[in-house]
Amino acid sequence: MNALAKWYYSIHNAIFPRLQYLDGLAPLAMRLYLVPVFWMAGTQKIAGIENTIEWFGNPDWGLGLPFPSLLAHLAAYTEAIGALLLLLGLATRWISVPLIITLLVAIFTVHWGNGWAAIADSSAQEVAVRLGTAREILQEHGNYTWLTEKGSFVILNNGIEFGVTYLVMLLSLLFTGGGRFTSIDYYLSRLFPAR
Repeated sequence: MNALAKWYYSIHNAIFPRLQYLDGLAPLAMRLYLVPVFWMAGTQKIAGIENTIEWFGNPDWGLGLPFPSLLAHLAAYTEAIGALLLLLGLATRWISVPLIITLLVAIFTVHWGNGWAAIADSSAQEVAVRLGTAREILQEHGNYTWLTEKGSFVILNNGIEFGVTYLVMLLSLLFTGGGRFTSIDYYLSRLFPAR
């Protein structure tokens, strides 16, 4: 057993320390993945800000949040500006905090009641019946082939799955920063080293 452990760690130590020079690629990948997510969410809210405010504030069919105008603007501009900062890798740790808060609000006010899954499980009996009925209606009265040529017809469950995934990515960026060699933060830290 000792020889096996020694062999394992000799190979491990020969390979993985060399990867530290590429450790900026993981934060870069997460940043680039999150950019379109937050850009689309933010710019859509900004483009329809009156509808966003109404949705944030309405207790009957919306979120019923206090100060809907303030919160709608904060969420929209945090997401849009956050996307740009993530793209550049500028103030990555700083922008992660308000984006995390925005996601937590979304998770608990919009998605929590729908469970985990973002897409409903099509093997579940109730979902399968609804999908079958929807397909029949669309095949008879709609252009089903056109509607499904870019992907399968699904029922959105709107659970917390995507929100939690983005939250985990932002938590990682909060702790790692924008990434070595791949962010403006890295070069600024070299220009202004910590004392």
